[in-house]
Amino acid sequence: MEPVEINAGQWYLRALRHDERVNDSAALLAHGIADPAAYVARCSSDWASERRLTWAVCEPTTGEMLGEVIVEPVDPPLREGGAARLESWGLDGTEEAIATGRDSVLRFARGGLGVDVAQPM
Repeated sequence: MEPVEINAGQWYLRALRHDERVNDSAALLAHGIADPAAYVARCSSDWASERRLTWAVCEPTTGEMLGEVIVEPVDPPLREGGAARLESWGLDGTEEAIATGRDSVLRFARGGLGVDVAQPM
């Protein structure tokens, strides 16, 4: 599957990037990911194999990554009727953006992909 962009009102969700135009390294390093380039490559591979779907939650005018929302199948690959977990993280002060991103991804996964998504308590 190709990455799917989601317009979440005030926020924009897209595939993670590490290239000459957009680089999410600052947010990934702040979150403790030691090798952002390798992590972004893994995320791209996971989308292609439907093992894990990841979105960068971004400020729409700058494209700055504020956090990440992840849908991970319980029994990969992702498939209609299958179960998955929803996880997320955000930089300090981005709680509203991450909550909106989670809600949007949850609706997409359930409605668009037909996946039964559980949220952690």
